[in-house]
Amino acid sequence: MWVQLRCGLEPRTLAALTVVLVAAAVFAGMRFWSARPEGVRAPDSVSQAGQVAVPQADADPAAGGSGAPEPSPGPPPAVGGTAGGRIVVDVSGKVRRPGIHRLPSGARVTDALEAAGGVRPGVDLDGLNRARVLVDGEQILVGAPPGTGAAGGAGGAGGGGAGTTATGPATGPVSLSGATADQLETLPGVGPVLAQHIVDYRTQHGGFRSVDELHEVTGIGDRRFADLQPLVRP
Repeated sequence: MWVQLRCGLEPRTLAALTVVLVAAAVFAGMRFWSARPEGVRAPDSVSQAGQVAVPQADADPAAGGSGAPEPSPGPPPAVGGTAGGRIVVDVSGKVRRPGIHRLPSGARVTDALEAAGGVRPGVDLDGLNRARVLVDGEQILVGAPPGTGAAGGAGGAGGGGAGTTATGPATGPVSLSGATADQLETLPGVGPVLAQHIVDYRTQHGGFRSVDELHEVTGIGDRRFADLQPLVRP
């Protein structure tokens, strides 16, 4: 009433002025509240590996940390030599399962003989070093006459680690026309059945005129012929 009498305002005008003043006061209060200072959280530091975020509190020297993130450790090193190392060897001669065998890297001759099913009964292994470490691509010839190891091995006549290993009781090339079945069985890959095939062939054809005629004997393919060729004579 005092404002109305003092300023000569009508009630409607006074009410409008009051609403404006109240709205202005509310707006000013909201602006003041939104402009108040707020606490800001420190950003997390990132490890050198770029994968794990490390809070700064963990890197505080007072807490026993070094103050610097540590790189993520790599995968654990492989144990027991090269990962998945394998070698391939050819075991032929007087064994139960001659052929190509895959063995772990670092395997020895005795492991190759075991993979081939073991040697056949009666084979002399005194001249075979079964503790020798094998190398990839090696041929192990069991039961062949001595001195014939260079025929199929990678080491040649040097007798090194990658050469062929041979052992057997016979000496010199075996005569295809004159050897007995037992003598023929000393040849690599020749068992009683194949030895009898050789005897039957020479009986039918009056002996062997050349080593190449072995191709015509039942059971002798190109690979077995390659093993036998340097070990026999007509």
